[in-house]
Amino acid sequence: MNLSTYTKEFTYNLKLAYPIILGMLGHTIVGIVDNIMVGKIGPDELAAVSLGNSFVFIAMSLGIGFSTAITPLVAEADGKHNIEDGRSAFHHGLYLCTILGFALFTLIFFSKPLISFMGQPEHVVELAKPYLDIVAFSLVPLIIFQAYKQFADGMSETKYSMWATILANLVNVLLNYLLIYGVWVFPKLGILGAAIGTIVSRFVMLGYMHYVMHKKEKFHPFFKGFDLKKIKREVNMKIIRLGTPSALQMFFEIGLFTGAILLSGYIGTTSQAANQIALSLASFTFMFAMGLSVAAMIRVGNQKGLNDYKKLRIVALSMFLLATLLSIIFALLFILFHNSLPALFVDMNSLADLAKNKEVIAIAGQLLMVAAVFQISDGIQVVVLGALRGLQDVKIPMYMTFISYWVIGFPISIYLGIYTDLKATGIWIGLLAGLTSAAIFLYLRFNYLTKKLINQQL
Repeated sequence: MNLSTYTKEFTYNLKLAYPIILGMLGHTIVGIVDNIMVGKIGPDELAAVSLGNSFVFIAMSLGIGFSTAITPLVAEADGKHNIEDGRSAFHHGLYLCTILGFALFTLIFFSKPLISFMGQPEHVVELAKPYLDIVAFSLVPLIIFQAYKQFADGMSETKYSMWATILANLVNVLLNYLLIYGVWVFPKLGILGAAIGTIVSRFVMLGYMHYVMHKKEKFHPFFKGFDLKKIKREVNMKIIRLGTPSALQMFFEIGLFTGAILLSGYIGTTSQAANQIALSLASFTFMFAMGLSVAAMIRVGNQKGLNDYKKLRIVALSMFLLATLLSIIFALLFILFHNSLPALFVDMNSLADLAKNKEVIAIAGQLLMVAAVFQISDGIQVVVLGALRGLQDVKIPMYMTFISYWVIGFPISIYLGIYTDLKATGIWIGLLAGLTSAAIFLYLRFNYLTKKLINQQL
């Protein structure tokens, strides 16, 4: 097969992926907006938001990862035109995600005292605690929203979550502006204002998603007959068997980046603030690969439903190629603007924090140079992971991601970050090693599985 076999899939891939990408960018922009607005108050406040979000991101990774089990099941049912299976996946997924949302909030709430024992500066910890209480509860509407989103994605209707997230961002920016700085009649709440903006915007996002999907005729058969008495243990277990390894895959990766935040905090406040800036920017570009990952999951799930494994492999490889090309473009942008991008996040007019902020920009610039390289590895590994989820192969990839991030990546981060002069840059070299290992292992797994499935049909 020549290159055009794969590139001719790009148009449909992007058509399916762009609403997902915009929706995911919306989630990331909520964090970036919070960081920019809070960063204008001071580096200590930015470090506190970073610390609080590190806890929430771990829980969020479990919830979002678990919810991805809904998409391949719905996509396979859609490929077969089986409404009953699609409705069952939606109802059971919504039920499980609601329980999980409340469970994750409870876990974070009672785990909060742990941040006092993580070697972080005491004043940063005290700032982070009340922020964490509010943002943790936003996990409830967010994880329920994910059930709606993953179902709609499985039906190849990817625009609804995009509009929901855009609306949520507008609400978040407005409330941040009013409540962080105390504009007009609103109180000046600082980082608590950012937390309130986040939780309100996520309830708005969930409400909008339910409203527009319930109105659309295509979804009417799937909304009918929701009854707790019809929730079946065997369907729940099928979703749990798919969702738990997917949740752990995402947990291992988010946990790796959270570990980087904590290691940076151990080095110092400026390193932690710089890490948060670089992580915000890397997360922004990573959402493009995440969007392609979901699109790969949908298309591979559809082809699995049709039992067309040759087409499945072509579709997936076209996604991998597209992700690689986009990642290279972002890598070049990071290299070109590694010094100017971090300056957006700090207030260089503040004389009191001028020296600290200059140091933050310098460290963040170094981190972006490393991030430029791991853009490529990160993009490949997440899209291959999406294709494997579309095949409903999640258990072996879970072990592969654990080894990559926690046996290879994090020990390198600890050694280079704490025991060498590389410090924050060394931490990110460890991230690069982990992500590159994951990309290689997961691609080998996909290559083996798809060739085996094609040979079985011959």
